[in-house]
Amino acid sequence: MIRARNANWVTVLAAVAVGLGGCNFAPKYQRPSIETPAAFKEAGDWKVAQPSDSVKRGKWWEIFGDTELNGLVAQIDISNQNVRLAEAQYQQARALVQQARAALFPSLTANAAATRSGSGSGSSSGNRVGGVVNDYTLTLDASWEVDLWGRVRGTVSSSVASAQASAADLENARLSAQAELALDYFQLRALDSQRQLLDDTVTAYERSLVLTRNRYAAGVAAKVDVVQAETQLKSTQAQAIDIGVQRAQLEHAIAILIGKPPSQFALAPASLKTAMPSVPLMLPSEMLERRPDIAGAERRVAAANAQIGVAKAAFFPQLTLSGSYGYASSSFPTWLTAPSRIWAIGPSVVQSVFDAGLRRGLTNQAIAAYDGNVASYRQTVLSAFKDVEDNLAALRILEQEAKVQEEAVQAARQSVNLTINQYKAGTVSFLNVVVVQAAQLNNERTAVVILGQQLGAAVALVKALGGGWDAHELAGAGTPTR
Repeated sequence: MIRARNANWVTVLAAVAVGLGGCNFAPKYQRPSIETPAAFKEAGDWKVAQPSDSVKRGKWWEIFGDTELNGLVAQIDISNQNVRLAEAQYQQARALVQQARAALFPSLTANAAATRSGSGSGSSSGNRVGGVVNDYTLTLDASWEVDLWGRVRGTVSSSVASAQASAADLENARLSAQAELALDYFQLRALDSQRQLLDDTVTAYERSLVLTRNRYAAGVAAKVDVVQAETQLKSTQAQAIDIGVQRAQLEHAIAILIGKPPSQFALAPASLKTAMPSVPLMLPSEMLERRPDIAGAERRVAAANAQIGVAKAAFFPQLTLSGSYGYASSSFPTWLTAPSRIWAIGPSVVQSVFDAGLRRGLTNQAIAAYDGNVASYRQTVLSAFKDVEDNLAALRILEQEAKVQEEAVQAARQSVNLTINQYKAGTVSFLNVVVVQAAQLNNERTAVVILGQQLGAAVALVKALGGGWDAHELAGAGTPTR
């Protein structure tokens, strides 16, 4: 540290430092280019989104009109542990921003000390008696790294972008949990509908068994008809019981999503009565602002870009201005008096002369990390386009399948009625009844499965479009660098 009576030259140096403070070796950031189609291939006559469409804001799951689903999703923010983990990680990222910004300002520390030391000398003079001396100091020390080359500002920019990426990760975790819960819920309700269908079928088969036994007792039916009726009834009862395994697993999965032990959660059976909602679509270019995973990937590119500047700044000298002011005395009564006052001010410059390629390696690492994040961003966008196309195609095809399947159900019901009348008239065997009843049950169950698949595809489409989120919400994590 340099002591000086006149600090004018330090003032000049500080002014020069401020003038050079605009240096920044990070490449000018631009969002990586991505080939964006003008429209989705599978969109067809799909409804174009309007600003008033409810799916574009907030609680997207309410478009399904299921109050029980609404209540379950509302518990995710409170109790889902994956969401709480993502939130904790976001808070950590914000704290890192605070730490990085602190380096932009001087640090100020206060030091007070009172020491007593001695040696083997027997002489005594002044405050030294028998080789013992007292020292009292009180100083206020300041230190400030002048950010000549943008190292500190680059670190701040990188931390802000990382915090924004973490905020997007939090929204993505929330959206994923919401979508997973909705998918599990609709699968569970589809199983409830199948169970209700099987229970109704069991009731019908019991009536058929009674009819067959009566006809056998009257001598107009063979014993094999009774055996076939019993086999059909027991097989259907077994199918109804088997549904309970998958339903229990889905119920447990929903419990975990809302942060409850499976043993403390239960959903009463209810048929799937939800109608297919109208999901408005947006342009591919607009979707890039709607998906939190895309926003997170893009912000990581920005963070990596800033780190290139930080790495390049290491090639230049590091200038630190420091100063100290206080009191030092060997006598306590004169400690805090003017004659005991001390001060010091001066700069220090540190420059690495030889590091065997360390800084070059760190710079190359930062550039490679940037390239990797660009590739990850572009792959995330491509995957997003695929998600939307997949679910648009699924909804379009499933809608066609549902219409044909409904016709098959109606035909199967009519076939059962006709065949049972023929069996009562004695013109066909009971085997014909078994065949058409099995066909009706299969078609009824298929129709329920298709409805569940349609609802699942609708949930997946809303998730693929970003739910109710918007990239502008990232402003809360800091101002993005565009």
